[in-house]
Amino acid sequence: MTFNNKQLTFVREYLGYSQTELASHIVGLSQSNLSKFEKGIGLLSSEVIQRIIDFLGFPEEFYSEKISNNVENAHYRRKSGISKKDRSYIEYSNKLIGYIVDEMSDSIEFPDIKLRLIDLEEGYTPESAAQFIRKYMGLKDEPINNICSLLERYGIIIVEQDLDVDAFDGVSFMTDRGYYVMIINKNFSNDHKRFTISHELGHIVMHLSLQYPIPEYRDKENEANRFASEFLMPETAIRNSLYGLKLHYLAPLKTYWLTSMASIVRRAKDLKCISEDKYKYFNVELSRKGYKKKEPINVNIDTPLLYYEAYNLFKTELHYTNEDLSKAFKLPINIIQQYCVKPSTVKLRIVS
Repeated sequence: MTFNNKQLTFVREYLGYSQTELASHIVGLSQSNLSKFEKGIGLLSSEVIQRIIDFLGFPEEFYSEKISNNVENAHYRRKSGISKKDRSYIEYSNKLIGYIVDEMSDSIEFPDIKLRLIDLEEGYTPESAAQFIRKYMGLKDEPINNICSLLERYGIIIVEQDLDVDAFDGVSFMTDRGYYVMIINKNFSNDHKRFTISHELGHIVMHLSLQYPIPEYRDKENEANRFASEFLMPETAIRNSLYGLKLHYLAPLKTYWLTSMASIVRRAKDLKCISEDKYKYFNVELSRKGYKKKEPINVNIDTPLLYYEAYNLFKTELHYTNEDLSKAFKLPINIIQQYCVKPSTVKLRIVS
């Protein structure tokens, strides 16, 4: 077996071990030797490598894989509010999901990728890019109800991660085999998730193409936010509703557009329907009412299905057990259970 030293770094950091911590658990291993081995400038004996494999719990075959899945454009609301250890766990979790998608594609035919990618350097703005995509998808100037199924029809695989870290919103990336994957934190309100999905769609459309190099001066996060606002609340449809905006208008507007009150207020400011002073006033009032932490009115969002349906097909049509998937994907069975089995949202109890 060809041992890929970068896969060892992958597993170690995913499991939360520093080089020093891992070395302390392995007889005959020092932090210095481990560091050199992971950098590809040193060797370890086969006995020490086997002890590392046994301790970490990933199948030996996993270390011959090569997973790149660039997820460095993850959208964090507060980068300073998340520890390095948590960030590593999130990024490697996302890479594992991308790897699982690729492994699934050996046996499951995912929908063709039909999305159009756009180069802003050709004269588009984030807003006109969103308008183009809405027209391309055949959307009218009205709210998008089933946003997950819409994107999945165009080949985007959406996965919800159950993460306690509330600084992470979502990420989008292309897997090593060319599938577009979008991962969102399920522990947010539905209006928040809808904006995150639209934000990540903006990244896919404007930033993921290898054909369109992006100058360093461009603010990709700002571009994705502008794309998301236009995608969810097209200017031609919402502008007239935002002139003379009042606080008590926000609830019905949220109910109709399925977006947060805060994003509606920001949209009014960006479209110059309210002044800067009025914008500040709205934010003060939303904060005073506690709406910055939790808004009233829970809007609907549909459930992403592609990824979990692929897992179900392995189980029902191909008759794989989780143990079979563990062997086929070269992953520990707990990884299969954690990332493939959709958690139930219904809590039941046994009748005594």
